Amino acid sequence: MLNQISVAEAIFAVREGFDVIVADSPSLIRQSYQLRYQVYCVERGFLGGSDDLEFDEYDSHSRHIVLVSRNSGQVVGTARLVLPCAQQPENSFPLQLVCDPHLLHDLPLLSTAEVSRFAISKEMLSGIPSGLMRLGLVQGLIQSSHDLGITHWCAVMERSLLRLLRSSSIHFHPLGSLVEYHGPRQPCCSPISALLDRVGREQPEIWEYLTHGGKFCPAAASTARLAA
Repeated sequence: MLNQISVAEAIFAVREGFDVIVADSPSLIRQSYQLRYQVYCVERGFLGGSDDLEFDEYDSHSRHIVLVSRNSGQVVGTARLVLPCAQQPENSFPLQLVCDPHLLHDLPLLSTAEVSRFAISKEMLSGIPSGLMRLGLVQGLIQSSHDLGITHWCAVMERSLLRLLRSSSIHFHPLGSLVEYHGPRQPCCSPISALLDRVGREQPEIWEYLTHGGKFCPAAASTARLAA
């Protein structure tokens, strides 16, 4: 993943070159949709899109994270947290359309969010491995989850993305077998505290970056990290 550069060097490059922010304006959200269109509709060709934008019905109750290049001011990466619907938590997430409801029994739906729509601009990698740029997005997802009181993540991910995240010690637990969802995908979940606890044990430099030194870390994971 690091292509001959150290974790510390790669994290420094991401910190110096990019800002990780919540897309809280119509302009930033539109740029997120445009990047998603480029990645999912043009480059990969498995979503349709409309007017050079890719969006769906879940975006109206999502928190969008963007990675912005400090050199160009352009959005070069994006991801989203699909948030629970308070009135109908059982109909909150794309995962609920493809996963056996019995497998979701232990998820606290009102404090769960679905992680999805990771997209990185190939044109803007600037020699930085895409996996490290994804860590910038994960940092934003962690901070937003902390701010919103989200304790668990779920997802329906490609196996290649799961492998990439595991190389940074970010592990999700499978929920059943593969499903067909724009190709074969793995439903999965994780308590955020357990996910970060493992990152802290195995790759403390990445833990420091993802959590801002523990500032945006669930109490359980922070306590475990400090005791290690």
